[in-house]
Order: sequence, then structure tokens, then C-alpha cells
Amino acid sequence: MTVIPYKWTIERYHQGIEAGIFGEESLELLQGDILVMPPEREPHAYYNSEIGDYLRGLFRDRAKIREAHPITLDNNSEPVPDLAIVKPLGEIYRHRHPHAEDIFLIIEISNTTLSQDLKEKKLLYAEAGIKEYWVINLNKKELIIFNHLENKDYKSMKTYTMGTVSPLAFSELQISVKSLINP
Repeated sequence: MTVIPYKWTIERYHQGIEAGIFGEESLELLQGDILVMPPEREPHAYYNSEIGDYLRGLFRDRAKIREAHPITLDNNSEPVPDLAIVKPLGEIYRHRHPHAEDIFLIIEISNTTLSQDLKEKKLLYAEAGIKEYWVINLNKKELIIFNHLENKDYKSMKTYTMGTVSPLAFSELQISVKSLINP
């Protein structure tokens, strides 16, 4: 007998949430698979909050900074990135999460999830059409930037430990790497 795993659709996943079948579990839907998210420890929460505040000060009203909230992607995924820099669409987000076309940049902060963030999440975001993806590696104190999306893959990967960087969508913005890796 062959066992075939059940793949969730976003619609059925939302129905399950509405019905309360998942309780208070922190979950992500990644390509039809429901994953339990590990509990957030103090260092990760600190970095997420401090970096979110720093970016809000830089972006002001040009973008919305969402911390640990879902995004909805066409590839049967509803991940919960640490930070999503999205179009400031106001009340639209009352009725739906941001979609790929609403997203300027995704940032994952990695302490214990580095392998997943550099492999599965990178592929997931590229396949969905997210134009730019940043990973903050807390262990090595470095920023890894993936961009220049082509054929559902990032053609550029650069690692920074100092200086400033600018998101593709906001080339005039100068973001301090030190403020991201050591706030």
C-alpha cells in the first residue's frame, strides 16, 4: 500500500483555522504542508522587534513593515516571515494577507533555522516571485541578500558584514548593515 500525504490548499487551511482545528498552534503552510513553527526565544524576538522599529523609521509611510504575520503566495503557501516590507495598502490587509505582488522585500532572521531559510524558504520565495529576500544570520553576524529574480530563482547572492545596503525597490534608502546584524 502506498501512502500519499494530504496536501492542503490555502482555502482548506483557512477553513481549518476558522474551525479552530489547529488550536493556538503557530503554523505555516509551505507548498501544501502544514509546519509547526518553533517557539520564539528571547534573542530572536529582540532582533525582530529592534530591526522592525529601525526599518519603520527609515521607510516611514513608503512601505508597511509587518513583523511575523502571514503572507499568501500562489504556490499553496502561507509562510510567516520575520519581516515583510509591503505596499502600504491600508484596509485591504483587513481582508487578505499581502500577496507576492504587494511585497517589496522579505527578511528572515536566522538563529536555529538557517538551513531552512537558505534552502526551502529561498526557493519558496523565488518561486512565488518575491523580488528580494534577505537573511540575517545571527550566528555569523552577517546579512545575506538574494535578488535579481530570473526563471523563479535568484541570480545574485551577496553577503555583508558592514557598510550600507539598499533594497531594489528603494535604491535611495541606505540601510546600515550593523543596525541589522547587531541592533
